[in-house]
Amino acid sequence: MAAVVYALCALTSLTCFVLLFRGWKGGGHRLLFWAALCFAGMTLNNFMLVVDKVVYPTEVDLSSWRLWAALAAVLLLLFGLVWEEE
Repeated sequence: MAAVVYALCALTSLTCFVLLFRGWKGGGHRLLFWAALCFAGMTLNNFMLVVDKVVYPTEVDLSSWRLWAALAAVLLLLFGLVWEEE
């Protein structure tokens, strides 16, 4: 059951990334771009979670890599929120 939840979280974050990126391409609002980059990082984080917990549960430990990906994603969003003028 956990594998299904992990996979659904990865697909949801990928969908959010695609929709935000399409919104940015269509409207040109830069905050959508930063949010899309954040969700790209979260998608990477969730896919690494699937690999870490489902595909290779005992052979590979990707917890530190997952934390770095999540930190980078949140920092991208924070940068976009701080530096946007609108």
